[in-house]
Parts: sequence; structure tokens; C-alpha cells
Amino acid sequence: MTQWFDFNLNLPITDPTWIFFLVLIIILFAPIILGRLHIPHIIGMILAGVVIGEHGFNILERDSSFELFGKVGLYYIMFLAGLEMDMEDFKKNRTKAFVFGSITFIIPMILGVWSSMELLGYGFTTAVLLASMYSSHTLIAYPIISRYGLSRLRSVNITIGGTAITVTLALIVLAVIGGMYKGTTGGLFWLILVAKVAILGFLIIYFFPRIGRWFFRKYDDNVMQFVFVLAMVFLGGGLMEIVGMEGILGAFLAGLVLNRLIPHVSPLMNRLEFVGNALFIPYFLIGVGMIIDVRSLFTGFGALKVALIMTIVATFSKWLAAWITQKIYRMHANERSMMFGLSNAQAAATLAAVLIGHNIIMENGERLLNDDVLNGTVVMILFTCIISSLVTERSARNFALHQELQEAQEGNKKRKEQILIPVANPETLEELINLALVIKDNKQKNGLVALNVINDNNESSNKEIQGKRNLEKAAMIAASADVEMGMVSRYDLNIASGIIHTIKEHEITDVVIGLHRKANIVDSFFGNLAESLLKGTHREVMIAKFLIPVNTLRRIIIAIPPKAEYETGFVKWVEHFCRMSTLLSCRVQFHANEETLKHLQLVVKKASNSTLAEYSVLEEWDDLLLLTGEVNFDHLLVVISARRGSISYEPSFEKLPTQLSKYFANNSLIVLYPEQFGDSQEIVSFSDPRGYNDSQHYDKMGQWFYKWFKKN
Repeated sequence: MTQWFDFNLNLPITDPTWIFFLVLIIILFAPIILGRLHIPHIIGMILAGVVIGEHGFNILERDSSFELFGKVGLYYIMFLAGLEMDMEDFKKNRTKAFVFGSITFIIPMILGVWSSMELLGYGFTTAVLLASMYSSHTLIAYPIISRYGLSRLRSVNITIGGTAITVTLALIVLAVIGGMYKGTTGGLFWLILVAKVAILGFLIIYFFPRIGRWFFRKYDDNVMQFVFVLAMVFLGGGLMEIVGMEGILGAFLAGLVLNRLIPHVSPLMNRLEFVGNALFIPYFLIGVGMIIDVRSLFTGFGALKVALIMTIVATFSKWLAAWITQKIYRMHANERSMMFGLSNAQAAATLAAVLIGHNIIMENGERLLNDDVLNGTVVMILFTCIISSLVTERSARNFALHQELQEAQEGNKKRKEQILIPVANPETLEELINLALVIKDNKQKNGLVALNVINDNNESSNKEIQGKRNLEKAAMIAASADVEMGMVSRYDLNIASGIIHTIKEHEITDVVIGLHRKANIVDSFFGNLAESLLKGTHREVMIAKFLIPVNTLRRIIIAIPPKAEYETGFVKWVEHFCRMSTLLSCRVQFHANEETLKHLQLVVKKASNSTLAEYSVLEEWDDLLLLTGEVNFDHLLVVISARRGSISYEPSFEKLPTQLSKYFANNSLIVLYPEQFGDSQEIVSFSDPRGYNDSQHYDKMGQWFYKWFKKN
């Protein structure tokens, strides 16, 4: 008889194929099942680990794959926490973060030492090590924050900053106690440890951004960029382990220093979040669950007593630290809940401490941390993770509901934003889309439209095929940043006409085009397309040229003409560059006269509190040569121009193409034409159907007579 199947079920399962399949099934169905019960799916991952682990039904063994992916997931949590942090808000709240970090370390230490010695009867050294376990915490619930898009909240930034402080202090306590029993805590131990950590921190902060900026400018392949970022994370973690600290600190530092090179709305950020939340972080959570032995609670009163006291002390001390911080800075109750929820979970450093303490044998032959503490610790990890997830979920939902209410109120006042990107040149396509992504309103999910215009000539079939490819490429770039892009393909007399008609048909609010390359010596700087487009639409038009990737820009320098504040689109373009500055974490420097700067300061303050803005007086607008000493290769020069006949238009704009091509040929550049009232096609004169008039010639003649009389 033929044997159709050769299947023997032996537990635990050791076949890699079935191990990975079961893990994926848990990752898939835990959110679905627990979502119906309104329970955070993080709890489902941990509980699933309890069920399938050796202390449950022994379906899977916690082998090297769980240790590997678990460590990757833990690094990923800390890395994403640093990467998604709003650095400007963090700088503003760094004092609060330091205070919270100190409080959330000191209070658990005091209560932990007292409870361990008085209630559990342990010695001083054991009590200090137990208290350090209460002081540290792991950002288990951070994926909930990412899912709700609340990573830039003040309370979140304070908690993340405090996490780095309290984990560092707890790990130093662990290193000292471990060194005591290894005989390495000599007179120079503290000095050497602090010096090693400080030197490594400096090396990461100084070299990682420079290496990252060089790599992103040189290589634009998506896979290479993703692998490079992962390599930097594990390099930071590995170096931190070499100096005697936990690698999570190195991963967190790597996230902080790469923060400004990876915009929050970008394809690379989307890929990093996707891979971490889909695979690595769930693997870590399931691995944590596999350690927990729930049965130990029922084997004896000793383990149950230890677990109960540890859980109560750890939870109460973290709540007390959040409450004191709230009262000191007069924060809202929901901010206190957020800080408590994020800081209550015990996992990473706690596991490291209990395992090290359990392996230390004292002189009397007993373990520094006995089996009761080991079992009590894993139970404490389970309950603190559950409490952390529930509190954070509830707090995040309250924040999200409040935010949605505000957005709904603002949405009634604000019209929908639609940015049009012509895709004629595939070489500049990615640069223009990345520009659109960093200036668009993130509260509006979509808002991008790609356009391909086909001339009606003999080569239209080839143009159509190439245009479709460009549209597909544009849609893929936008989709990788989790933004849906509309695609439009149309026949028209010329590209400018196609853009103008699309603007009207799709209610486009902004247009982003690339600066054309001069075909010959008599060709104009902006080209016929830009000139025709400016005459045919009153919408905001950005003409852009990028020599380096958008995410590697270090400063935005904006030259603004007098009376620009009276233009219709003044507030809009200021908001665009405030968003760009915030997402890229770079400074924006405005150059204008004193009257315009006063209006700018008010608009910037209203648009975004986190914008790093500087203001400089520029009286001689008609001579951009003054800016050549300030604009470097990694800066973006933005020139605010104006259409002929508008309020801020000046005859000196006629010299603009010559100055830009002469002085700023080696700089990234945007020339912006603000939005105007009405339709420019309605004010075309009968004498010049293309929109020209003779005023420019009279202006030039008047200037010539003025200079001649002044000279004589």
C-alpha cells in the first residue's frame, strides 16, 4: 500500500517551516480575535506565547530563532521610539523628560528596597537589584502609539526621554552588582564605565548622521537604504554591548541620530514600520509570553506572595511617578495615563536583571535571586504588560477622538488639498514626489495626483507607453509612503495646456514641476512649459531642482520680496515650508524686509510651534548675490517670486533667471509662485493674447533714465 503522507506529530515542533507558520498564524489572528473583544492585540501575542510555550501546551520550544527575532524586535521597539520622536518637541521637553526619568527611577528604587527588605525579608544587595528591576521599563505598548499616529505627543516624548534615562541608570546598577560578584568593581570601575558609555555615545551621535547622509546621497535603491538602516541599528546595539551596557540603548541612540534623515512621511519610514510591526516586534512579544510560567503561582504560597508584591510595587511606583510629574507640570489627566501606560510594562531590562541575578551564586551557596523571584518576575512581566497595553490603548483612543474632533472642526474651514505632479521626466519623478510628500497636509490621507500629457503626433503610441510607466512608478513611490495617488493620462495640444485643463477638472490647489534643462543657448531658464503654465493658472506653482535627496537637506533658505504678505497664497506657502522643516528636522531661514518678517513670525507661530525658524533682514531684494555666502551644497534655496501684475511683483524679477543660473547653479532650488485670486486667463489683454504687456519695457526705460540722471 502506497503511503501518501508521512506525518508524525511530535511536540514541541522543531521543523522550521511549521514553527514559522504557527507564528504567522498567531500574528494574523491575535489582532482579529482580540479586536472583537476590544483588547489590545499586544496582549494576545503575549498570551499566545504563554499557551504555545513550554509552560503551556509545549507546542513550540523557545529556540534560537525566538532569541534572534526577539532581540531584533526589542531593538526595533527602541529604534522606532527614537526614530519617530519629534526632536524639536523633545528639545523643548527635555527638562520634563529628565525630571520624569529621575522620578520614575528613584521612587521604584525606594519602594522596591523597602518592600524587598521589610515584606520579603531579602538582603540589601538583593533588594537593590529587585528595585532596579522595578525602575526600568520597556516600551511594549509603543506599537499602539504608532498605530494611532500619536508619536509626536508631548506626553509620549517625555516618556520616551525618561525611558532612556531610567533604563541607563537601572543598567548601571545591574552592571555594578554583577561586577561585585565578579570582583571587577575596583576604584576605577565607575570611571571606566562612564567614560566608555560617554565616548561611545559621542561616536554614535557624531558619526552615524554623517555616514547616513553620505549613504542616502550616494545610493537611492530602496532595499539598500532599508538594509543600511538596519545595519546601523545593530551596529549601535552591538557597540553598546561591547562597553558593558544593554544594546537597546544603542538602538535607541541610532533612532535619535537617524531621525532627521528619515522623514516621518516617506517610503523608507513606511517600510521600517511595516517590517517591524508585521514580524520582528510580534516575534519578541510571543517570545516574552513563552517565558512566563503561570502554574508557578499555584505551586506554593512563596512564589504567589513574591509575584503579588512585585506586581503591586512596580505598578504603583510607576503610577506615582507619572502622577507627581503631572502635578509638577500641571498636565492633563490623560497625559498622566499615557505616561503611566507606556512606562509600566516590565520586560527587557527586567529579564536581563533577573537572569543575571539568578545565575549569581553567593558565598553561602544560595542564588542572589531565588526561584521564587524568577517565577514572580515572569508573572509580573505578564501583568504589567497587560496593564500597560490596556491603559495605553484607552489613553491613545481618547487622544485620537479629541484629535479627530479638532480635525473635523478645522476641515470645515479648510478646503481639500490636491497637489499635481506632471510625470514627463522619469529622472526627476522621485524627487518631485518626495517634495510633495513633505509639504502636503498629513491630516489629509491622499491629495496627490500624477499627470501624463500626450501630444497628438505620430509618436503618440510610444509616448503613451512611456507615460503609463511613469504613472505606475509615481503610484508605487507614493504607495510605499502609504499615500494613495490619483493617476491621470490625457491627450492635449501641449503639456502646459494639459496641466491647465487637469487643474480645473480635478480642483488642483498646487502644482509641482521640475526645472527644465536648457536645450540651447537661446532657450530660457524656466522653459516654455513653466512660462505658459504661469500665464494659464492662478494656483501655486513650485519649480524645483534637487541635486541631493530631499531627506538629506540641512537647511531651507527662503528669499521673500517686499509686500509678499499681501498675496493670496502667502499663508499657504509658509505652511508648506513649516511642514517641510518639521518633517526633515531642519532649520528654515527667512530673508525679507522688516515689515514682511513681522507677518512671517505670526504665521509661522500659528502654523507650527515645532518649526525651527530664523529671520534675517534682506533689504536689497534685487541682488540675490548677498545669499551666495549662506547657501551651501546641502541647503535648499527657495525664491518666492510673483506673477506679472500681482502685488509683490517687481521689475527686478526679470533678472531672476540670470542670477539663479549664474550664482546658484550648484544648489538645490525652488522658485515658487504664490496662489492668486481669480483666473489668470481671464485677464489676458486683447493686444497680447499670450499675456505680455509693454509695461516691462517702460520699466526698463524708466530705470535707465533714473540711473543716467543719478550718474550725472
